[in-house]
Amino acid sequence: MRRNGKEKEMDNRAKESQFKEFQKIIEIQFENEKLLKQAFTHSSYVNEHRRKPFEDNERLEFLGDAVLELTISQFLFKKYSMMTEGELTKLRAAIVCEPSLVAFANELGFGKLILLGKGEEMTGGRERPALLADVFEAFIGALYLDQGIEKVIDFLEKVIFPKINAGAFSHVMDFKSQLQELIQRDGSGVIEYRVLQEKGPAHNKEFVSKVSLNGEELGVGTGRSKKEAEQHAAQMALDVLKTKTT
Repeated sequence: MRRNGKEKEMDNRAKESQFKEFQKIIEIQFENEKLLKQAFTHSSYVNEHRRKPFEDNERLEFLGDAVLELTISQFLFKKYSMMTEGELTKLRAAIVCEPSLVAFANELGFGKLILLGKGEEMTGGRERPALLADVFEAFIGALYLDQGIEKVIDFLEKVIFPKINAGAFSHVMDFKSQLQELIQRDGSGVIEYRVLQEKGPAHNKEFVSKVSLNGEELGVGTGRSKKEAEQHAAQMALDVLKTKTT
């Protein structure tokens, strides 16, 4: 029994060391390290350690989900002034969806820190996508409680915002939004859309629109509505700009 107790003590020390090292890597020192550990504590671990006052990460996950949505929303709202509410919602959903959160968690090595029950460990819980996504949200909740919203934003500026700026989620954006993002990223000027032509009867109109960058025509598109014509013009402009950079 004494040997078993020593093994447990060694495991606990190893985990303590991992959490210390983790804080150095992310360059954040938690004031309340219990919050940090709670963020990585799965309910299966709590169920196997009832004699000790462990608390799982489910409540922190609930809070972190809300904090993540708020901070990502604020970033997108400021960055994409031309985007509609629907476009912003679609882009945010791609950033905070499970596969994205799992990628963020894996990049930071979250999996090795998770405290799991034996059964969950044996069935591969450490690599389970839903579990990793929950831990990432719980970590955000813990960081918010420990150090406030500004520290969360500082963290996201290192982990998530650069990926948005680099266009990692542009596949879910429409052509106009993609073009706007590309121009903003390069800081190359002002985009302008103009209807060149409107033809056909009222029930079957066709619009021709052009998009210009600093007065220089980049693309022309046609469509059954102004919006559709602008989308096609933006699609052509993207092709032109991408050809120039390759």
